[in-house]
Amino acid sequence: MSALLDVEDLAVRFRSDSGEVTALEGVSFSVAAGETLAIVGESSSGKSVSALAIMRLLPPAPACRVTGRIRFQGRDGPISLLDLPERAMVAVRGGEIAMIFQEPMTSLNPVHMIGRQIAEAVLAHEGGGKTAALRRAIELLDLVGIPDAARRAESYPHQLSGGMRQRAMIAMALASRPKLLIADEPTTALDVTVQAQILDLLRRLQAETGLAIIFITHNLGVVAEIADRTLVMYSGQVVEEAPTASLLAAPLMPYTRGLLNSVPRLEAALRPGQRLPAIAGNVPDPRHRPAACTFQPRCDWAQPDICGVTRPGMERVAEAHLVRCARWREIAV
Repeated sequence: MSALLDVEDLAVRFRSDSGEVTALEGVSFSVAAGETLAIVGESSSGKSVSALAIMRLLPPAPACRVTGRIRFQGRDGPISLLDLPERAMVAVRGGEIAMIFQEPMTSLNPVHMIGRQIAEAVLAHEGGGKTAALRRAIELLDLVGIPDAARRAESYPHQLSGGMRQRAMIAMALASRPKLLIADEPTTALDVTVQAQILDLLRRLQAETGLAIIFITHNLGVVAEIADRTLVMYSGQVVEEAPTASLLAAPLMPYTRGLLNSVPRLEAALRPGQRLPAIAGNVPDPRHRPAACTFQPRCDWAQPDICGVTRPGMERVAEAHLVRCARWREIAV
């Protein structure tokens, strides 16, 4: 499949009082039309920064420096997002690439009705009159499964449940019929029943519209349910990438194995005194990353004479499986 979005060698560096801090380093991946790519990893691994870099929502230079290439197949042809003037990027942002966030209450305006907020997005990207935009907003609320959409359009955010607010955010993101949706942990604050409903909604919308999705999460259960491919990030780098089924069945990076082993399992919970496995230590401070493998201080497979000498690059294990580990061959046995 040809890439809708192609990210190559993306790096993000923030200016601080103690010097420049590298948040992302050498991140590369692609997303095809109609595909769902999951990005997983602990907090501070670089998942959200990657999304914000694609959307050009990071602080401008010199506070933040973004390098690399981000190519997107827009409606009028291929474009380089990092080279676009801000006025042109405004048309892409929300128009062709939309983003929904983890907590809708931080994104929705508390003093405006839901319908008017969605109508504003319609007006910004599709034009037309206010009456037509409001009608389109009600159609979108109905599309995402909100009952009695016309009445709910006149509700304020605090009058909706968490699941309804997240559906309203998805409706707003779909207002301009984007080709790519970036979902940054959109189900984390929801209970499991509502979470399942949101995932079903995204799958249905994807089937109907051919939408490509980047789904950022730390929940591997969600990944197994929704993602075609999975990207594992650690300390600002991609450490493993593979089709989701292959990754979950046979992970090759010790960090990926640690994440999978940390998922609670019913059979283990039923054993008296059984403790949930956890990855020792913490993600390294980006100001003081190890010079060699960044996961080495926490890795059970680490050998100082191998893993403590050089930082491994991404190595192709199979046609669609890449891993960043000097010892993956021994792990694969």
